[in-house]
Amino acid sequence: MTRLLTPHIASMTEMREPHKVIEQSNGEPVAVLKNSSLVGYFVPAQAISDESHRMASTEEIKTSMDSRRAITEPVLEYLTNK
Repeated sequence: MTRLLTPHIASMTEMREPHKVIEQSNGEPVAVLKNSSLVGYFVPAQAISDESHRMASTEEIKTSMDSRRAITEPVLEYLTNK
C-alpha cells in the first residue's frame, strides 16, 4: 500500500476539470489516483513558494557533507561491501 503525501485525492476522471480539483483542495497538492493506484501529484502554482532560490557555495556544500558524515559513512561502507 502506497503512503500518500497529501490528504487531498482526485481521480483521473476528476482531472478533466483541474480548476475544480484546485478549488476543492484549497490550492494544496493533490494525489492523483487511477484504479486506486497512485499516478502522481498535481501541484497547483499557488502551492509553490515564491521565494527565489540560490545556488549553494562550495563551502556550504562541504560544511553540510561534513555535518552528515556520521550518518552517511556507515551507509556508504555497507553499500561498498555488498
